Amino acid sequence: MTRPPFQIDDTAGPKVTRAWVLHPDIKTDNSRRIAEPALAEAVALAEALPHLEVVGQEVVILRTVNAGMMFGSGKIEELKHRMEDAEVDLVLVDGHVTPVQQRNLEKAWGVKLLDRTGLILEIFSDRAATREGVLQVEMAALNYQRTRLVRAWTHLERQRGGLGFVGGPGETQIESDRRAIDEQLVRLRRQLDKVVKTRALHRSARAKVPFPIVALVGYTNAGKSTLFNRLTGADVMAKDMLFATLDPTMRSLVLPDGPEIILSDTVGFISDLPTELVAAFRATLEEVLAADIICHVRDISHAETEEQAQNVRDILASLGVPKETRSFEIWNKIDLLSPDRADAVRARAARDENVLAISSLTGEGLDEFQSVIAEALQGAVREADLVLGFAEGKKRAWLFAQEVVLDEKQTEDGFDLKVRWSAAQEAQFQRL
Repeated sequence: MTRPPFQIDDTAGPKVTRAWVLHPDIKTDNSRRIAEPALAEAVALAEALPHLEVVGQEVVILRTVNAGMMFGSGKIEELKHRMEDAEVDLVLVDGHVTPVQQRNLEKAWGVKLLDRTGLILEIFSDRAATREGVLQVEMAALNYQRTRLVRAWTHLERQRGGLGFVGGPGETQIESDRRAIDEQLVRLRRQLDKVVKTRALHRSARAKVPFPIVALVGYTNAGKSTLFNRLTGADVMAKDMLFATLDPTMRSLVLPDGPEIILSDTVGFISDLPTELVAAFRATLEEVLAADIICHVRDISHAETEEQAQNVRDILASLGVPKETRSFEIWNKIDLLSPDRADAVRARAARDENVLAISSLTGEGLDEFQSVIAEALQGAVREADLVLGFAEGKKRAWLFAQEVVLDEKQTEDGFDLKVRWSAAQEAQFQRL
């Protein structure tokens, strides 16, 4: 199995890798985050990897970015001495580092270096459990590695001798390596297509049983898995760390005085999610697109809860979640707030019918949560009669593909159909 690039070596057992975390605070970057919370998140990302010990962390203020080295020569020398004293094995830069910058910094410091994308790929590689998750991580890692061959090889200028049939130089090593990666990507994509088809069959089977889907989404470490476990009695990994859950998990749940639902726990979002992973995990998030209700779980105790919430909204919008999909904000972890602030949060939530204040750890607010979801789902799956003309074959095909057709009769003008669908499916049909 292909591993992501620059995998931390743990083949010799639980050897501790000593890491130094840097957050570049680039003054010319108008979209930059508040430095201290951003550094804290980067440290939490590092601590999510086993056998990795953070021995140093700091914010590095940059007025401009050095194209070749990122940092200025003075700062590089200063950091080098401190890293040598701390016996650092790995530097983690919380941001994008170009292949040239990575190569130069590794040479200057004499240690391995990972940027934010590389670190998140390492975590995903460590956590992926299902076949689909593993394949998606491998594809994302290869796409990342493909752009960084300049870093991975020191002999790129060397050329292999051609066979002499055409003349001129032979194939360069970088071209050969890129071609090998492209071939591996094609093989992985074929395997992933098979897995995705299997998931589509599972979704079709669920569609025949009209259980509405309630999806839990949110920033990583917001408490989705703890809430999921509390409601369903499942044993999904739930720890106080980033990306504890990677693979989608679904369980049936009978709501008190309400319908039976399928509850879905999804991978957590994060700011500056690598583009390779946004594309690779789109299939993992298909359950969100098909959900009847989306519950946006927020860590209301976090200092950047508003920024995290906006990041989640932006990603949901980019995924193409239908605007008419009913959604709720679940303000979780109120048990971590002071009594006065917790009371204020409860009061704010009470003023908005789409907001609930809960603690998935203590169970506070979960009865109300289930009652609100049950009420919102009343009539979520309903029957309807449709009349389609012969020229509307595309719409008819879509209905059968969705497996919502209960009965069909052909008439002189077209087709009379009886369907059973959700509000989300009805909205999608109207847009055809």
